[in-house]
Amino acid sequence: MGLLTFSLNVTLDGCVDHRQGIADEETHAFFTRLMDEGGAMLWGRVTYEMMESYWPAVARGDEPAPPAIREWAEKLEAKPKYVVSSTRQHFPWTNSHHLTGDLRSAVQSLKDATPAGVLLGSGALAAALDRLDLIDEYKFLVHPRIAGHGPTLFQSGLPETRRLDLVSATPLGCGAVAMHYRREGA
Repeated sequence: MGLLTFSLNVTLDGCVDHRQGIADEETHAFFTRLMDEGGAMLWGRVTYEMMESYWPAVARGDEPAPPAIREWAEKLEAKPKYVVSSTRQHFPWTNSHHLTGDLRSAVQSLKDATPAGVLLGSGALAAALDRLDLIDEYKFLVHPRIAGHGPTLFQSGLPETRRLDLVSATPLGCGAVAMHYRREGA
């Protein structure tokens, strides 16, 4: 069984608006390594649609991009992508699959079938999966910024405090810090 790892960019005040982080070659290389380590991506519909609207064009070379960002796009193109959605049924982007049925069972089956692990990159979906005790690890890239607005990490709330064990904290040259946590006692 693979691990479900929730990974996202976040500012110091918890903002998860993708436009608030530092998007440079180093941060993209960080996420490319995470994607390389995992067997599949898992997103909610909103994140899927945001990603689908830009990254396939970068992978095809239709959008100019530095080498590290193009590498991310090409690897993302090839990676299996699973989407949770109750409002959309068709996902035409290469290697995209609709995850249907009971959320707990569907995600647990995906974890069981993906020994290399699943990388979760959707905030709202992460809150739902955390409530179901399905997230095993958290790998956040914490950016040295205070947004003062926007969607925040777990803004819909959790029923109780989730205790985590620190695995590592690695500073990047841009000032962001890669934080790796595991569920306490896991």
